[in-house]
Amino acid sequence: MLKTLVTVVVATIAYVTTNLINQDQNKLWQLAVSIVIGGATLIVQYMVDFERRLASVETGQQAYAREVADRLTGHHHEMRTLVDRRFTDISEATELFDTLDHSMLRLDGVTRLARSATRVSSLGPGLVSAFAREEIDRLASVMENLTTMSADCPGENHDWLMALTKCTTGTMDATSSFVERNYWDSEPALRYLQAQAEAIAQRGVKVRRLFIVQKPEGVDPALLRLCEDQRNMGIDTRVVALSELPPNVRRGTTNDFVIFDETLCYEVEPDLLHENAKTTLNAREDHLRQRVKRFRELWDVGLSDT
Repeated sequence: MLKTLVTVVVATIAYVTTNLINQDQNKLWQLAVSIVIGGATLIVQYMVDFERRLASVETGQQAYAREVADRLTGHHHEMRTLVDRRFTDISEATELFDTLDHSMLRLDGVTRLARSATRVSSLGPGLVSAFAREEIDRLASVMENLTTMSADCPGENHDWLMALTKCTTGTMDATSSFVERNYWDSEPALRYLQAQAEAIAQRGVKVRRLFIVQKPEGVDPALLRLCEDQRNMGIDTRVVALSELPPNVRRGTTNDFVIFDETLCYEVEPDLLHENAKTTLNAREDHLRQRVKRFRELWDVGLSDT
């Protein structure tokens, strides 16, 4: 509408101008000139408008091209980062399995753990998956702690005791205090004794157990029967009364501990109520040396009930 109005105005001005310049000219010629000028004006307007729109389109295309380029650059960066991360993960996994292959750990067990954990995680965010993650975290914590040659957990860890008994190949030297007297009638104790009997029969493990009481009166018929039962299983037993020990031997720990192959000590720490409050695994040389020395001191002054 605006273009038409401008064209009419320009044509009218052209007509009036030609009429003023030469009033003798033919009216038809004046009208033709005004129409030509008006048409030219209209064409110029359309050309200017077209150029403006073309410039706008070019600007938009350039902006879109820049946006696409930025997106492609960002996508390329993300893909490169992802690929680098995946290759890093693969490299770490390859390095890990290569390390495991050259270690004393069973590679098939680690592989089975990884595959089983993957299958469990695919079950969804339920209780089973949460429990699996908790167990993996617990196992990872134990492995990390063992790199320092020591690990611990609250309470008494019977699973550790059973696993160590199944792994030992040479000797088991254990102390058992009055705190544990009721333990030997429990179901875990029966499984523990069975594992020791298998270690003795199948691998030739030598098991010694020293029962510790406070006074000689603690050596009652029940304790003597317990010693006899374990001796019948191939376990060498002795009894020591703390009150009868020489002063130089009396000083020292009376916590229950088990030394496996003289390379690792399983130790239970009681609380004030004589309940097992903490379990520690310790393979540090200085600690082992102290525990081995302590067991030998007590064993040498202990009495055999035979």
